[in-house]
Formats: sequence, C-alpha cells, structure tokens
Amino acid sequence: MLDILDADFNNPAHGDMVVALLDEYARGPMGGNQPLSDYARANLAAELARRPTAGALVALHDGTPAGLAIYFEGFSTFACKPLLNLHDLMVSERFRGQGIARRLLAALDDVAARRGCCKITLEVLQGNEPAKALYRQIGYQGYELAGDTGQAMFWQKKLVA
Repeated sequence: MLDILDADFNNPAHGDMVVALLDEYARGPMGGNQPLSDYARANLAAELARRPTAGALVALHDGTPAGLAIYFEGFSTFACKPLLNLHDLMVSERFRGQGIARRLLAALDDVAARRGCCKITLEVLQGNEPAKALYRQIGYQGYELAGDTGQAMFWQKKLVA
C-alpha cells in the first residue's frame, strides 16, 4: 500500500525520513554521488521548518519511506500568481518502477491546485532520460516565451559562505 505524507518538518520522525531519502538521492548519480554533509544532515529539517514556503511529500510503501518530493512556493510575476518549484524528486532504488514518482507528482499537482498556483516548475539533468520521459508523459515541457528566443536554461552561481 502506498501513502503520501505531507511532511511536518517540526516532527522529528518526518524530518528523519526527509533527510534519509535526500541523502540517498545525493549519493546517487543524479544527486552528484556525494552524501549530504554532516551539517546538512543535522540541520536540514530545522532549516526547512523555518521557511514557510517549503514543503515535502513523502511516499510510504507499507510504512517504509520510498520517495520524496521537496518543493518551494514561488511567484510568477507575469501571471501574478503563486507557482510551485519542485526542487528534489527521488524514489528509493528498491521501490523504482512501481509508479511512486507519478503518485508524488500527482500529489504535488493537488498541492499546487490548493494553493492557487499557475504552474509547477522543475529542473532535470539532460542525461536523466527516465525522469524526462515521465515529465513529458504527464505534461511537462521545456519553457520558452517565443520560439525565436529559445528555451530557458537553469544556471547557478555558487557563493562562498
């Protein structure tokens, strides 16, 4: 049986599930092949709890944490409405191929609808063909305003702390 839990970051059991699943994701090829830092493991749940726009959905397969979707509410200036950004999506390796990612994404659709969001955004690595195929199947596509300016690209600038 699969249940989707809306994580409460102030609940230690929920926080532990979020951290453990995210650490598993970070250790894999689509997460950079590196575990979360000791600092992140110790502080992630509390830091997410401090951010009112943060949320997480945890998929539980017969009570065992099996998948995770971490999201943040943002704002679309052009639509003048909120949006959700799916920041992390993962399914634990032993539970893959069972439709868990699809269920997490459907639950995320429900969250976005309840919040009156105009869209859900996400980033995906070019080489993550399984994720790209799933996203396309359920209606996601590259973002562009006009064909002659091309698709949007996701860039970053790391800051030294």
